[in-house]
Amino acid sequence: MMKEGQDAIKTTDGIPLVIQSVHREPGTRNTVRVSYSKTNNVTRAGTSVDPPNNGHGQHHTTNMEIPEHLADMSIRLSGALDEIGADKNTVLKRRGIFMWRERMETITGHLMGEDMKCFHFGSQSEGTTTPGLQSDIDLLKSFNDINIMRYVADWEEGMHNLLMLHDNITPPQQYLLQLFRNDRPEPVNGVYQYEFVRKESGQILLSSERYKHSFELWHQEQGVATLSGPSVSFIRNWDIVHGFHVCKPLPEIQHWIDRCRGRYWPSTQLLDAASAAPCFMVPAGHPDSDYRREEWRLSPNLIERMLMFSFNIIQIKCYIVLKLIKKYVFSKIVDDSFTSFHCKTIMFYTIERINQSFWMEHNLVFLILQCLETLKKFLRLGIMPHYILHGVNLFDGKLSRKSQRHLLENTDSLIRTNLQELFHIDADNLRCRLLSCRICKMGQLGRIERVCLSNSISLLLKFECLAWFIQQIRIPKSKRTIVYRLLTVATFCKNVRFKSVAIEIATHLFALQNSVSASNCLSSGNVGISDIIARFRHSFNTDVASSRLKLASVLYCGGHLHSAVRVLEDVERRYHSEVKAVCGHRVRIGDRDLKVFANKSSCYTDVGFSDPPFAYCVKFGRYEINCAPFILWFEMNRGTTEDELANRSVNQKEWMFSAEVDARPFIYYLQYLTYGGLGEPEKQEHAMVNLHAYVCGQRNLINLYHSETDANMLGHCYEMEGEYEMALECYSQSLRQIETNNAAKYHVDRIQRLLIVNVDEIAS
Repeated sequence: MMKEGQDAIKTTDGIPLVIQSVHREPGTRNTVRVSYSKTNNVTRAGTSVDPPNNGHGQHHTTNMEIPEHLADMSIRLSGALDEIGADKNTVLKRRGIFMWRERMETITGHLMGEDMKCFHFGSQSEGTTTPGLQSDIDLLKSFNDINIMRYVADWEEGMHNLLMLHDNITPPQQYLLQLFRNDRPEPVNGVYQYEFVRKESGQILLSSERYKHSFELWHQEQGVATLSGPSVSFIRNWDIVHGFHVCKPLPEIQHWIDRCRGRYWPSTQLLDAASAAPCFMVPAGHPDSDYRREEWRLSPNLIERMLMFSFNIIQIKCYIVLKLIKKYVFSKIVDDSFTSFHCKTIMFYTIERINQSFWMEHNLVFLILQCLETLKKFLRLGIMPHYILHGVNLFDGKLSRKSQRHLLENTDSLIRTNLQELFHIDADNLRCRLLSCRICKMGQLGRIERVCLSNSISLLLKFECLAWFIQQIRIPKSKRTIVYRLLTVATFCKNVRFKSVAIEIATHLFALQNSVSASNCLSSGNVGISDIIARFRHSFNTDVASSRLKLASVLYCGGHLHSAVRVLEDVERRYHSEVKAVCGHRVRIGDRDLKVFANKSSCYTDVGFSDPPFAYCVKFGRYEINCAPFILWFEMNRGTTEDELANRSVNQKEWMFSAEVDARPFIYYLQYLTYGGLGEPEKQEHAMVNLHAYVCGQRNLINLYHSETDANMLGHCYEMEGEYEMALECYSQSLRQIETNNAAKYHVDRIQRLLIVNVDEIAS
């Protein structure tokens, strides 16, 4: 079925043709037969017609020649896209990781007391990006205690009830939200919160603009917020939207489903799933509306994600090329006014009119040209209809008529030159890849390179995911909080969709609980902690080293030095040269460069989240103080002045009262302590040499997230050796790296006092 805004090739009688299939003529080299269906239901913008195969229309077949060089260029372009991370394997890995992330963020949100669901939308979660596109991360948080009502009869007791209001002057896709009481189905009649405003009619509305501003105020300690549409974000390259899910059936969605019935795409199964999927109210008004500060936008994000997940790999590649054109060609003309969502909408309309059998690798360039033809039609009309929501023009507030004319000229040029502009795009080294004949070869070397890149991207994605995961699994402020969090996680274990993620989080919480219990035992003088030590084994698979190092530290602090040595030897064997350190609070320059992960990809074979090569930083909270060596106790009291206490970022506040150290240096430091306790000076000296070499080695900087603490541990080793001058240099070097909130201030004062005493003793 053709639908509003649908483009089509027309015959001389003006009747639209919808591409049904394409195949090569037998015995010919250059001719490709393109089959079209012809319907007598002529359409114009804003109307729809019946499907051509439902008995209402007539069929017609015509031929057109597709030049052979387009097929050759398609193969080359497809190979280049494989090499920059647009292959099927990488797409699926991206999707898997971001689906894991949104479940993790939902659970950790509940651990922080937020009753919400998290959703990742956009290119990252769809797998429709490459490193060169530098796509942002899109996160939507939807609160479960909000009930969006279509009618007053939808009211629910105990919920924050909001009634959707829409009249003849409200733009399509936009709604006002009227506040209702939570104890009885009556409207709120007083403005008693900052986010509330009174309409001329007397209705109390939840203002979208004030709602966003309230998030700025609540989180202003995180820094300056970046506002973009409905997003309020304090994280670079993130778009974070706070909205509400709408679970009631919506006429807009049902209208779209009814229009799509009987087509080859979207499928019946997809439409059935879409009918049950919630939409979202997000805080964004229409730019031309009188109520733009109060309006909320209806967004069918989940349905759009379903549509994207139904794409085959050629459709995904086609979409990625459109985004490359948007970013590196169109942006020179219209800046950022033409968006990825415009590209996505073009794809939806183009896929709708071209049979699925046509989406093959050797047709890729021709298909991209078809997408550009779709765009041309929209630009000529001055209207790009929203694919799902009727009456919405996606050019409104984005592209002026002048910009549309300029974009039309450029699009026409792209079509006439058969996408020659692609040969001038340097992102992802695309230009060189397209010009290189090597891309056309499908030999073993090419496959190895693609697998290596795919694994490198997977490792980078996993690294970023784990860093975010560790940041979310924060040290609780009380011992009771650990138990509460375990009980909360247990409820998610009953849900099949969340079970694997919940188990992973529970493993980290059990490791923390074991460490706190061990600290209590050591504090009470009870050295019989074999049962606690046994429980540590259940958390060994969190990563390469951190849980094992905590066990080694417990054994050292408890006087079980021989057992500590055996654990440390085991950790050192596991900590091979390709292990990447992961920190949830700090970022090193270049630690997210794909080149960092290229050499590590050969040892990575699994998408799972419990298989190394990653090592978390080792963190001790104050409730674990007896499990940590004495020198780390100073790390839990870093601030020495009121200015330092006030001059802390949000991240610093999260870890300031804990001791956090890089795993590899901690191995050597614990070895130095345990070998010293066992009276083995040669091994002790070897451990200290290793610690010095690692902490001071330039090539290790990318894995040292707590270099000031590492320098403090090295200084302590020199201090225990009686080399106070070297100890002072280490502590001073630590202060040069981090001037404030650094425990090295205590150590410098101590060593200076020791040096003065030594000088006095020598003088006397």
